[in-house]
Amino acid sequence: MKLFCCVTLLLSVAVAYYIYTPLPETISEPWKLMILDATIRSMFSLGGLFQSLGVCHQVQTIRYIQESLQGLAPLPSGGPEGHDTTFAGVQVRMYETSRGDKDRLRRGLVFLHGGGWAVGSTKERSYDLLCRTMADELIAVIVSVEYRLAPEVHFPQQYDDCLEASKHFLRPEVLALYSVDPERVGVSGDSAGGNLAAAVAQQISVDDSISVKFRVQALIYPVLQALDFNTPSYQQNHNVPILYRSSMVHFWLEYLDADHTLIHPMLINNHTAKNQKVLSKHRAKYDWTALLSPEFQKNYKPVVQLKGSSKILKKVPALLDVRAAPLLAEEAVLSRTPQAYILTCEHDVLRDDGLMYARRLEQAGVTVTSDHYADGFHGCISFAFGPIKFAVGERALRNYISWLDDHL
Repeated sequence: MKLFCCVTLLLSVAVAYYIYTPLPETISEPWKLMILDATIRSMFSLGGLFQSLGVCHQVQTIRYIQESLQGLAPLPSGGPEGHDTTFAGVQVRMYETSRGDKDRLRRGLVFLHGGGWAVGSTKERSYDLLCRTMADELIAVIVSVEYRLAPEVHFPQQYDDCLEASKHFLRPEVLALYSVDPERVGVSGDSAGGNLAAAVAQQISVDDSISVKFRVQALIYPVLQALDFNTPSYQQNHNVPILYRSSMVHFWLEYLDADHTLIHPMLINNHTAKNQKVLSKHRAKYDWTALLSPEFQKNYKPVVQLKGSSKILKKVPALLDVRAAPLLAEEAVLSRTPQAYILTCEHDVLRDDGLMYARRLEQAGVTVTSDHYADGFHGCISFAFGPIKFAVGERALRNYISWLDDHL
C-alpha cells in the first residue's frame, strides 16, 4: 500500500511538473491553457520521436492524432453542413444556410484555415464549426479551402491553391450559381490562413483581369513576415503557449522548404543583419520601432546583428517574396486592398505582425478595424468550441462575426 501511494505521488508530481508552465497573470484561464499546451507538446514530441525513428514525418503523426480527437467536439444538430467539391482543381468545402429570403442574394466568404501551412483541415472540428456558424449567422456561402500542406508540398503551392480557388469563386457565373452578391464577398483566415488571406487579397486587388473584388479582408492573428523574430511580441511571448517562437521558425522553414539547421541563426536575426544591402528597400516595412505604438514596444530593444549570414537569404529567397510575407508589399499594392479587420492577442508571438500590418494599411489609406485582446493567446478562437472552451475565444468569435455582419 505504501509503495502504491509513493508511486502515485511521484507520478502526480511528474504530471504536474510536465503540465505546469509559468504564464502571464493577465492570460485567459491559465490552468486550462497549461493542460491544452501539455497535450499539444505531447503530440509534437511523439511526432518528433516517430520522425527520428524513420516511421513518418512529425507533421503526419500530428495530423493523425488530430483526426483521432475530432469526435471529442460534438456537432450541433441542424444548421448548415459542409459538402465537398473542387474549384479550379482545388478541394473546397462549401457551407450554405437555408435561412434567409430565397430571392435575396447572399454574402460570400472565402475562409483559409491555419496550422502553420502544415497541419489543419477544413474537416477539423473547430474550423468546421466555425464555418457552420458563419454560414448560419451571416446568411452566407462559406468556401473553406482545403489547400495542400507541407511537407507534401511547399511554397508557393499553398498560396497558389488559395488564389486559384478564390479566383474561381469570384467568377460572376459561379457567384450567380450560389446566389452570392458580387458586392459582398470577403476573404478571411487565421494564423497561417491569415497569411494566405492577406496575400490573396493583395493579388486579387491588383489583378485587373478579375472583375469582382473582395469587399473585406478579415485576418485573425496572422503571420505576415519572417525577417524579425525579435519584435516585442516575439521577445515577450517566446515561451507562451500555444505557439512558441522556435515553433514559428520551424513552420516557416518547412513552408519554404528550407534547411532546419537555420532555426538558430534566424532566431537571433542573423538573416537580416545590417550588412545585407538587399534588405535596404524592405527595412521600413517591418521596422516596429516606427510601426508600433509605445504601449506595444514597451522597453524592448531591436535585435539587429551588425554582421550576419548573407547565405540565408540566398538559400531561402522566398523570405523576401510578398506572396509569403505580405507585410513586405509596396504601399501602392496595399492601397488597393479592401477594408480590413485584424484580430491580435497580447500573449501571442504574432501580435506585432498583425499590428504592423494594420499600421501599414492605414498609412496606405485603407480603413482598418484593430481588435486586440489583452487576455488572448494564439489560436484562442479555435477554442470557442468543443470540450475545452476559453472565454476569450468565445468573446473574440462573437466580435469577429459581428464585424463581418456589419461590413460584409
